[in-house]
Amino acid sequence: MASFSTSTLLLQIILVISLFHFSLAGRRLTELVQDQPALPLQYHKGPLLSGKISINLIWYGNFKPSQRAIVSDFFNSLYSSSKTHQNQLPSVSSWWKTTEKYYHLISTSSKKPTSLSLRLGKQILDENYSLGKSLTSKQIVRLAARGEQSNAINVVLTASDVTVEGFCSSRCGTHGSSYSSLKKGQVKSNKFAYIWVGNSETQCPGQCAWPFHQPIYGPQSAPLIAPNNDVGLDGMVINLASLLAGTATNPFGNGYFQGPADAPLEVASACPGVYGKGAYPGYAGDLLVDSSTGASYNANGANGRKYLLPALFDPSTSSCSTLV
Repeated sequence: MASFSTSTLLLQIILVISLFHFSLAGRRLTELVQDQPALPLQYHKGPLLSGKISINLIWYGNFKPSQRAIVSDFFNSLYSSSKTHQNQLPSVSSWWKTTEKYYHLISTSSKKPTSLSLRLGKQILDENYSLGKSLTSKQIVRLAARGEQSNAINVVLTASDVTVEGFCSSRCGTHGSSYSSLKKGQVKSNKFAYIWVGNSETQCPGQCAWPFHQPIYGPQSAPLIAPNNDVGLDGMVINLASLLAGTATNPFGNGYFQGPADAPLEVASACPGVYGKGAYPGYAGDLLVDSSTGASYNANGANGRKYLLPALFDPSTSSCSTLV
């Protein structure tokens, strides 16, 4: 993702903050390569997600089963036990190991083991657009609350015909947290983490599905072929990956980040536009190419899937780390 003009950079830091939840924007619009942060991401002493966490998917609107499989296979790839997957490097699970380094840092400093284990949980379908086709940020949180609110990350995915407050104009997705509803006999409400990503296929692919669509501004180059032959969904995976890494390392706004808390650079957003070595504005980097389809990718996943995943800021090298 690449460096913008001054006005575009200002757009990048716009956040939508609800009175009822704390919201962090992840990948916003089409990002071009910008300078990497000079210092490691600072730890702000807040809790990270730990233990066994379920990822629940809330599908809002019309998604084909084949589209849902692209996303669910991505999450199943994070800790795949498949020997086939493990032997096909680079893999989604090897990409995720960079986030684990942040947990090791906490474990070393506190001398208390801290780790995160993710698994795909429930999938909730709302194909009838129960809240309409134009959603506010508060409604996104309402949808996220339909998932489990304990030991979970609830992921809301909105279809290509759903407009969301701020979508395309200032952001491609968001992660944040909200307070769970009190159950009978419960005195204190807990926070749960959530992610929202929209399908930009028909609304703003040049902003939120780059490099699988030509950008609407900045250096122009031919778009890459999407590895799962779906520009909208392959773009969603890029945004989901960025936001998932941010959720793991900064779930409640006081974890690992650099800069102001209301516009933080996180583990993925600190490395915009970088997917492979040699990336520069308008060029995603030197990627792998599928010989049969011509699709560009940098990670192998479960069930023979291929994905394009963003670079992550590696705390051990203080640089953006790519798979290829």
